[in-house]
Amino acid sequence: MSRIALIALLFASPALADEVNIYSHRQPELIQPLLDQFTADTGIDVNVAFVDKGMAERLKAEGDRSPADLVLTVDIGRLIELVDANVIQPVDDPVLKANIPPEYRDPANMWFGLTTRSRVVYASKDRVKPGEVTTYEDLANPKWKGRLCMRSGLADYNVALTAAYLLHHSPEETKTWLLALKANLAHKPQGVDRDQVKSIWSGECDIAIGNTYYIGQMLSDDADKEYAQSIRIDFPVFEGGGSHMNISGVAMTKAAPNKAAALKLMEWLSSDEAQKIYAETNHEFPVKAGVPRSALVQSWGTFAPDTLGLSDIAKARGAAVKLIEDVDFDG
Repeated sequence: MSRIALIALLFASPALADEVNIYSHRQPELIQPLLDQFTADTGIDVNVAFVDKGMAERLKAEGDRSPADLVLTVDIGRLIELVDANVIQPVDDPVLKANIPPEYRDPANMWFGLTTRSRVVYASKDRVKPGEVTTYEDLANPKWKGRLCMRSGLADYNVALTAAYLLHHSPEETKTWLLALKANLAHKPQGVDRDQVKSIWSGECDIAIGNTYYIGQMLSDDADKEYAQSIRIDFPVFEGGGSHMNISGVAMTKAAPNKAAALKLMEWLSSDEAQKIYAETNHEFPVKAGVPRSALVQSWGTFAPDTLGLSDIAKARGAAVKLIEDVDFDG
């Protein structure tokens, strides 16, 4: 069985040839079913340290002594941060290239997307009619004044959304959009995406911005099901574009003491078997063509993904953060 640990420093023993050590920004419970199955299939043990913050800094400090073979993280910005910190290495592998479409992997083979998710609108089934929100630009409409809930504008997912908006619009238009969103908020940004669902359920607001897969997870949890059943997922698009996409991904560390075993895990995570587990367990969108989304996700309907390059979105993050801070979005 795979061993999931929450402690910050996990790998004190010498590296073994039949194990892989991971630093993960992803919650352990989200990836444990995958790693357990990988161990069952291959006999290779997997050790995981949950690193919520400072992953790049930690790997830099450890240098060649780092016990970590792989990093698992969410958001394109976090993957680019690892590239910029020079703590991961390229993996030129035909299996990964065959399984993962070019738009979801780094052109220089530094990182590989494993799942995608869309940043969508959660809408009250009772108070918002289908079709009332069709674009991200619509969220600035004054009709939503006092009816919108969001987590911090500086949260990774909202920074990526703002960066994408900036690539579709001018800086002035993006700043105006952010100011309008702030004016429409029911209260100051707070909580995480799950909390926005609960705020809609309680009547604090009528719409919110969040990632698709949280709704799947909440509907699968008896404690959260009632909240999730109160909302509908609407897939907005950018004017002239599609629905904003982001990824979870994997990269091999520069130190990687178990490189061969780590590559096997990377390949396995892109396989039909692993991609199906991602889809059924976490309700994320598989990146490998031909692997279906979960029945629940399919019930939300089809949508057109935006065609902006993820690397381009990552490059625009700095400018997006400046605009978010300029308007004091969280203030």
